Amino acid sequence: MSAFPFTVSATDGLARTGVLETPRGAIRTPAFMPVGTAGTVKGLLVDQVRHTGADIVLGNTYHLMLRPGAERVRRLGGLHQFMRWPHPILTDSGGFQVMSLSALRKITEAGVTFRSHIDGSTHELTPERSIAIQADLLGADISMQFDECPALPAPETDVRRAMELSLRWAVRSKAAFGDRTTQNLFAIVQGGVDETLRQESAEALVAEGFDGYAIGGLAVGEPQEAMLRTLAFTTPLLPAGRPRYLMGVGKPIDLVEACARGIDMFDCVLPTRSGRHGQAWSDAGPVNLKNARFAEDAAPLDATSDCPASRDYSKAYLHHLVKSGELLGQVLLSWHNVAYYQSLMARIRTAIAQGVYAAFVERFREGLRKGAGES
Repeated sequence: MSAFPFTVSATDGLARTGVLETPRGAIRTPAFMPVGTAGTVKGLLVDQVRHTGADIVLGNTYHLMLRPGAERVRRLGGLHQFMRWPHPILTDSGGFQVMSLSALRKITEAGVTFRSHIDGSTHELTPERSIAIQADLLGADISMQFDECPALPAPETDVRRAMELSLRWAVRSKAAFGDRTTQNLFAIVQGGVDETLRQESAEALVAEGFDGYAIGGLAVGEPQEAMLRTLAFTTPLLPAGRPRYLMGVGKPIDLVEACARGIDMFDCVLPTRSGRHGQAWSDAGPVNLKNARFAEDAAPLDATSDCPASRDYSKAYLHHLVKSGELLGQVLLSWHNVAYYQSLMARIRTAIAQGVYAAFVERFREGLRKGAGES
């Protein structure tokens, strides 16, 4: 494999900022990837997503393989052309979604057999099939190894079994991926919140050699303190010269804290999911636009933002849209949230580059403690 060039331009403690260069464009790190589950960041045009500052989006293997079908996407030119996003795309392996089906799936050494949540049809997802979908049919710039991700809390025996199975699947994923110069493959460190298991997983994956390393199996039911403790232990085990990706996280404070522990990449559905439920994110926490206090508030969510949704619409209007069930309210709040997350990442990169990240983190924590905005 030929890893994309990754340059760390500045560090501040464990926090670092840099650039991951891909054939479809540069990814500034730390980076937050908006989630485009079914080939769309829900409610937004790709031009809106790009305008927020996003360098890369995430596509969902499980959902796209079921509808419209990965082979169809391939016939229509691949995921980039299909969704009109010419910039980098990372795809998840489908493992997390399949594992969450519980009663609808069966795990074996070969892979996972599951029934579609759409029509009940039976499908099999293996490491080889997952890689074929991601790299060959969807055409992802960054593919993820197929893995098993148990929900926490879980017995140590279950976490160990899943971690060891994921290691074997990682080897098969790498073999299926082969040697590629314009696409990369990331491994996924598993092991719950058990340091021994995390170390075994990380060391085995690093010895195998991948283009980047993700930390999976967190933000799946454990307390934030346990997640941060696990990150602080695991991140130093990964190669300093390759990207580190924390999967499925999270709230803004989680991103701020994880960057302080050396994470470079994130994804989460929270910005758009919150937007669809009337919630806007800010440095002071979530703002619930359903609250009657905003009914006559003429101020925008953020008068200094470059995002029209944040800057040009009053909280009173947004409150009206949300309370009336108007689709525009969901669109505007999703747009604001994606823009807020990208602005946060830009501020994080600047603080690291200036060597003041510890102070940035403390100010962010203090803003949340004081509730320095409306919630």
